[in-house]
Amino acid sequence: MPSSISITAAAAEPELLDLPWHLPLEDWPKENIAALPKGLSRHTVRFAHLNDHVIAIKETLFDLAKREYEMLRKLEKLDIPCVEAFAIIQEREDLDGSPLPAVLITRHLKFSLPYRAMWSQGLREQTANRLVDALALLLVRLHLAGFFWGDVSLSNTLFRRDAGQFAAYLVDAETGHLYDSNLSNGQRENDLEIGRVNIAGELMDLIASGKATDLDPGTVSQRIVDKYRELWKELTETETFDDSERWKIARRIQRLNDLGFDIQELSMAKDQDKRTVRIQPKVVDAGHHARRLLLVTGLDVEENQARRLLNDIDQYSLVNAHLGFDEEVLAHKWLSEVFEPVVGAIPNELLGKLEPAEVFHEVLRHRLKQSEVQGSDIALVDAVRSYISDVLAERRDESSLLSGSPMTGTIMLAQSIPTGLIVVTDDDETGDWRDKV
Repeated sequence: MPSSISITAAAAEPELLDLPWHLPLEDWPKENIAALPKGLSRHTVRFAHLNDHVIAIKETLFDLAKREYEMLRKLEKLDIPCVEAFAIIQEREDLDGSPLPAVLITRHLKFSLPYRAMWSQGLREQTANRLVDALALLLVRLHLAGFFWGDVSLSNTLFRRDAGQFAAYLVDAETGHLYDSNLSNGQRENDLEIGRVNIAGELMDLIASGKATDLDPGTVSQRIVDKYRELWKELTETETFDDSERWKIARRIQRLNDLGFDIQELSMAKDQDKRTVRIQPKVVDAGHHARRLLLVTGLDVEENQARRLLNDIDQYSLVNAHLGFDEEVLAHKWLSEVFEPVVGAIPNELLGKLEPAEVFHEVLRHRLKQSEVQGSDIALVDAVRSYISDVLAERRDESSLLSGSPMTGTIMLAQSIPTGLIVVTDDDETGDWRDKV
């Protein structure tokens, strides 16, 4: 390997030195490549195995790689959902001493789904709406942090399951800019319009390919605008009410909590003449339920998963209230007596199917459905056994890597599946993804 290579990495991974950096990415040998679908891009991108995980490698100019690397690191510190910046490599040379482009490396996001992985059987409108809703929430979080994206799209986003919904993660920060002050309305509207146009174009591609004949690109793409404005209004709008209606303060806070946001500062002003009170959230932070769950149990999960698990903890606490323990003690008892036994019952060969929190959520949903069918409550242990054999065993392995033919569109990370014909379908009622070989 040429001695001139220079690596800036967020983590100590000496195995990086073993990769063939003296070769252009297009010429890398197959043993170094993770077979992931990739699409059109002005950059050369490859996916490679590194120890027990996968990295995405993009050849680009050093200045662009450095800027995106630093941007992703800043977004991580702000707790913005995005792929993890891993390393920059520069001063590459081939065996003849000719210079090669710098590369930006990011980590693969485990248990994530690119929206194009849902193309096999066709993207249904209900699923498209859930993806757009997740993207709208991500865009709100980015704008609250002062980040202008500049290339909002489904293609530049990864999605993870979140208790029947989706959580969105930013993939490409190349066009983004992080401001010290709040974004102007014009900047926010510009990002929204970019997102609306890009989503409409992506859905038109699906329709042209025959994968989404029932979708209305205009209606679905407009949804990101409507959902974004609804969220932004709830999070930032000043609310005025009569002095005798102070309970509305608690109601506003509860609505924000239900959306998954905490209020770090609340501005209140009273108008003596009109006997009115004005309130406005000053600083809002996402992840209310996830932080509460992490505090009482140590579990780090997605927001909707945390909400579902907290609901189960609350029910457990009501049943065991006679023990006289405080919330944290009861939460740890729930962790050891309920959550861990359910997750621990999953056979080793099925551990890669779903994240533990999503498995637990689905077990609870499966137990409810089975109880409704039988007309009586079924034991949790019976629900777990039935779920493993009837539901989980039929799912694809979402923690591995997707292999297959290239797909069109922006480069993104995906999942691997066993060889064979995979048909991905969406259950409109439950939002479950099923795989059939």
